[in-house]
Amino acid sequence: MTRTGQLIDPVAPTERIASIDVLRGFAVLGILVMNIQSFSMISAAYMNPAAYGDLTGIHRWVWALSHLLADQKLLSIFSMLFGAGIVLLTSRREAAGESSTALHYRRSFWLLVFGLAHGMLLWYGDILVTYAICAFLAFLFRKVRPTPLTIVGMIIFLVPVGLFSLFGWSMQFWPPEALEGSASGWMPSAENIASELAVYRGGWLEQMALRVPAVAKHDSFIFLVFQGWRAGGLMLVGMALYKWGVILAQRSRRFYAVLAVVGFGIGLPVIALGMARNLAAGFSFEYSMFFGSRYNYVGSLAVALGYVAVIMLVSMARGRLARALAPVGRMAFTNYLMQTVVCTLIFYGHGLGLFGRVERGLQILIVFGVWILEIWFSGFWLARFRFGPAEWLWRSLSYGRIQPMRRVGSS
Repeated sequence: MTRTGQLIDPVAPTERIASIDVLRGFAVLGILVMNIQSFSMISAAYMNPAAYGDLTGIHRWVWALSHLLADQKLLSIFSMLFGAGIVLLTSRREAAGESSTALHYRRSFWLLVFGLAHGMLLWYGDILVTYAICAFLAFLFRKVRPTPLTIVGMIIFLVPVGLFSLFGWSMQFWPPEALEGSASGWMPSAENIASELAVYRGGWLEQMALRVPAVAKHDSFIFLVFQGWRAGGLMLVGMALYKWGVILAQRSRRFYAVLAVVGFGIGLPVIALGMARNLAAGFSFEYSMFFGSRYNYVGSLAVALGYVAVIMLVSMARGRLARALAPVGRMAFTNYLMQTVVCTLIFYGHGLGLFGRVERGLQILIVFGVWILEIWFSGFWLARFRFGPAEWLWRSLSYGRIQPMRRVGSS
């Protein structure tokens, strides 16, 4: 509180919304299920599992379940939570008679800086830059009513479906060299695979030769045709879910039960159909790159809403699971970056150098290990400090002053 009694400081731990923390904790842990493939395998293996690694037996099951239950689902939840966070922050300040504009854009600017550093220096799969750019625009919609927010958000979200369809149809007209170049990224040659393995098994400076161009492509072309539309549209949907009280655990248990059944009942069959068609096509570039990717893109949102419903029920129950997830969610920024640090030390050449040597069945065991570490560390840290390390730095930069870190009475 300021001397005038107006709320302009960061949200104190006692003012946090438990359901959002629990949902954020679930999302940050779950996102590693898919990111582990990018940490441990060549870049093409994320979109095209046939590009690298064993896809039989347990490894096939791990990929299938990861794709069905995790791929793009946790990113959808994160995007919606980011939009909800914009409304949460700005509404509290504006209710106290303070402008929220400067603070929001400072927060977004520093998130952009963190994202660029994360991507360029550590791992090309960063999502923070996308969220920062989309937040610059999503802020303008913060006072719109929930129904128009949902409609506009869904229209924006569905733009890539049209783009995928257009790109897939237009492939018949592509020049041979363009088709060959794109196909080589989808199914790299043995020479290109060996080159990527050598780079990421090498030293940190060597990795920059691949990481920096990958980040530049991700934050430009991929943002324009895919990530920006998805994240931006779902931020508006998240604003609506916040205003409707859906992610605040304010609806009835019956509401959440119905939402879970509908979300999973629609999303999982659509994604499973897409998986079956991609497998039947042998993950060919001509089909799977654009046409085959639409099923998971659309179905992932329905599954994400199913997860939201289940986690709201978990939060309402206030049991052990909710108590374990909430600290992880309060430190989601720190835990997201920690996953990068831990996994790059395991897989990249400046660490253990296991890049390309760990199959999917073992990757998931590493995921479980990181989960245990982050659940323990989050509880340990927050018993002593008010914020996670990354959250503290982000808040201090955004508010322009050092934030109090240690909890009162902790030693």
